[in-house]
Amino acid sequence: MTEHIAPSARPCPGSCTLVGAGPGDPELLTLKALKAIQAATLLLVDDLVSDAILAYAAPGARIVHVGKRGGCKSTPQAFIEKLMLQAARAGETVVRLKGGDPFIFGRGGEEVERLRAAGVPVTVVNGITAGLAGMTALGAPLTHREHAHGVIFITGHAQPGAPGVDWPLLAHTAHAARLTLVIYMGMRHAAEIAQGLLTGLPAHTPVAVIEHASLPTQRHATATLATLQTTIAAQGLASPAVIVVGDVVRGIAAAAQNRQDRVHHVPLAITG
Repeated sequence: MTEHIAPSARPCPGSCTLVGAGPGDPELLTLKALKAIQAATLLLVDDLVSDAILAYAAPGARIVHVGKRGGCKSTPQAFIEKLMLQAARAGETVVRLKGGDPFIFGRGGEEVERLRAAGVPVTVVNGITAGLAGMTALGAPLTHREHAHGVIFITGHAQPGAPGVDWPLLAHTAHAARLTLVIYMGMRHAAEIAQGLLTGLPAHTPVAVIEHASLPTQRHATATLATLQTTIAAQGLASPAVIVVGDVVRGIAAAAQNRQDRVHHVPLAITG
């Protein structure tokens, strides 16, 4: 049960900003995110935020790691919210620094609700989400007029005790509406996700698995729905990773071929 946080009778002297740190590459930070990080006196940092981004914090700022990663020991959400509330009421400029975007699977909506209910001024700064950054780094889009009329961001990790995603229904919808699926936190359940999607999508549907999107350690593999699990195992891919399903994945090979053609057709310099 979530702890009830009562509003204070006095105006809150501090503030809290939920900042999207993006997928990891510090050059993908927005200017607004950078300014918020530099102004913070306290940063509560998610597990996937890179050290290169934390280097922008002010020298005197306190950095507290409140990591949350599936399958690992995590800081309780109620404790994080309590830290934000206490620090803001003490007059701190708090930044809750999250990987990707705070409002895409970052529990930002829950935190905003708690803070506002307690009378704490809160703002949100968006960040680039990993599913977009990973495909862009590979030279492929998420939507395309000829191949994908929309995109669905969805989690592959169900809340304990809650019903999971209806993958067969989603597959039929994606096939009928020509949608790209971007699946977050789905690596642990990749086999059952693929099995569910195969009820509504062809076995040859292209799939990409992108690990560590935008970072120097980014790597990826392409497969089909039928070969997804064997490809993940063969390549040793693991979280954090996103799974992208749909015809736009074919653009990865086209982009790679284009890069290769440019390398092989570099014009020779004329001297003399």
